[in-house]
Amino acid sequence: MDIFLLILGLACMFIGILGSFLPVLPGISISWLGIALLYFTSAIPVNYWVLGISLLVVILFSIANYVLPAKGTKRFGGSKAGIWGTNIGLVVGLLTPIPLGFIIGPFLGALIGELFFDSKNTQQALRAATGSVLAILASGFIQFMLCVIYFGIFISIVWRYKEILF
Repeated sequence: MDIFLLILGLACMFIGILGSFLPVLPGISISWLGIALLYFTSAIPVNYWVLGISLLVVILFSIANYVLPAKGTKRFGGSKAGIWGTNIGLVVGLLTPIPLGFIIGPFLGALIGELFFDSKNTQQALRAATGSVLAILASGFIQFMLCVIYFGIFISIVWRYKEILF
């Protein structure tokens, strides 16, 4: 059973890293699940500090993942209409089956929000829309780095208890 949980946890790690690129998969949550599965084995003693702190990071980042695009729009001069457009565009982009919809949706949402509902000129609207895309890309990069860090934690735990596991 321990080997099965180890393999399942390793699969979660790889799916989590893949999920940091694909917006339909919650990458960091799946990576955390991989770490949690290790502690269900009988060979590895439960470390509540590792589980608790890593879960707290998952929760905080999951909240920030939805706030960052709106903050990026605001930082680049966007208005409330652009922020609403970014959020609506993010949801629509995730639900539509177009390639890179999670990037195109917030960009178009912010652009439409700024142009039609806040009466900004095209240059200001493009700047705000670019801010939303940059924030989404930054969020994806942070998620990827956290998944890699969780993978490192996973490997270090397995390495520490390799004699017991195998």
